[in-house]
Amino acid sequence: MVTTTTAPSVRSHDPADPDTQVAEAPAVAPADVRRAAERARIAQRAWLDAGAGARCTALDAAADRLAAAAGDLADLIVREVGKPIAEARGEVTRAVAILRYNAQQAYDPVGTVHEPAAGPGLLLTRRRPHGVAGLITPWNFPLAIPLWKAAPALATGNAVLLKPAPQALGCALRLAELLAEVLPADVFTVLPGEAATGAAVVEAADVVSFTGSTAVGQEVVRAATARGVPVQAELGGCNAALVLPDADVRTTAGQLIAAAFGYAGQKCTATGRIIVVGDPDPLRAALAAAARALTVGDPRDAATVCGPVIGEAARDRVRAAIDAATGAGARILATSETPEGPGWYTAPTILERVPTGHPILREEVFGPVAVLQTAADLTEALELARDVPHGLVTSVHTRDLDAALTVVDRIDTGLVKVNAPTTGVDFHLPFGGTKASSHGPREQGRAAADFYTSVRTVSLLPADPTGTP
Repeated sequence: MVTTTTAPSVRSHDPADPDTQVAEAPAVAPADVRRAAERARIAQRAWLDAGAGARCTALDAAADRLAAAAGDLADLIVREVGKPIAEARGEVTRAVAILRYNAQQAYDPVGTVHEPAAGPGLLLTRRRPHGVAGLITPWNFPLAIPLWKAAPALATGNAVLLKPAPQALGCALRLAELLAEVLPADVFTVLPGEAATGAAVVEAADVVSFTGSTAVGQEVVRAATARGVPVQAELGGCNAALVLPDADVRTTAGQLIAAAFGYAGQKCTATGRIIVVGDPDPLRAALAAAARALTVGDPRDAATVCGPVIGEAARDRVRAAIDAATGAGARILATSETPEGPGWYTAPTILERVPTGHPILREEVFGPVAVLQTAADLTEALELARDVPHGLVTSVHTRDLDAALTVVDRIDTGLVKVNAPTTGVDFHLPFGGTKASSHGPREQGRAAADFYTSVRTVSLLPADPTGTP
């Protein structure tokens, strides 16, 4: 980690007990970011020259380090970002798998061989790393998101500068400690800070990957594009679940409640809108019962599904969104009890009868709120689902294969789930959305290796084209 002696500090606190500080570090000034990038650029050359075998071995060893520290890492995730312990353990397991998957990707083919149009020789394409990857990551997946960006960048021979969200500072620092045990110096550097530090990372990097809010992401895209630097940005969603009349009501209600309220709805893939086709009453009753039975409370408790939101501003924003909707005529279908105490808790809430065009139907709340809408048929349901600026993920719940295929063909989101919740992604497949949800190439899977490299075309011709020995 780069440190400075005069910069203000960055601190993180426990959302379930806000008076408890979890981590603190000096914010890295822009000049120090530039110096870190210079060191990373030097280290990157040696990292690339070490070869695929060395990179594979190092990333696999990193996975071993995370696996050995799994219990402590899960506890840190719970304390720092309020993620329920069951989900925190799952995130650590996923982080280990991401490292192992990308370790093997170091050996993947990096190009193709072609015949020349005329004469002897070879035409080659070869992928090479950009150099220094600048990564700006959010707090809600404090291990998984940094690693699904960093691991493919490292596997393909880049060095990494990571600017984590201040709320996830402790997780980033612990990750840096573990990776420092197996990676060369300056190949992976954590740069704590606020907006100025992030902007400096964008200015210093050779390739940029961002996950966070739409407004900030658009600024990152503009800054990187102005420099001619490859950039990808994942910017959230306002995701819909389409429930058709033949869906299994009980199973579907359980999936919807988990997708809407798990981790207090603080996922870009969370379900924000539930669009039921036909008679809504059976699903309404099932959703209300499931919401009331939801375990809300201390994220350290293994039974907890919905813990606190990340901070006071987030809690106030969620409550204001609910108040604005009910003030405009919406009705609360169901809500849950929240624990008394110091944490930033807000009750998971299902709204219905929200007026058409209300902002809560079109904007990401990023909290435990879902809206129930009704549609006469699948055509109307698709129109409602598409009527938002974002396009990340849609789920459809039905036994009708034809109807499911219709949704797959006509919806305008980057991910489509059939009889599965909107939440959850596969790290070995491309991830990303359409419209305001994403900019640039996809993340994860083989697509990530493509993003962190550029293609060189090489003409390899004999010195003597006649072929004379």
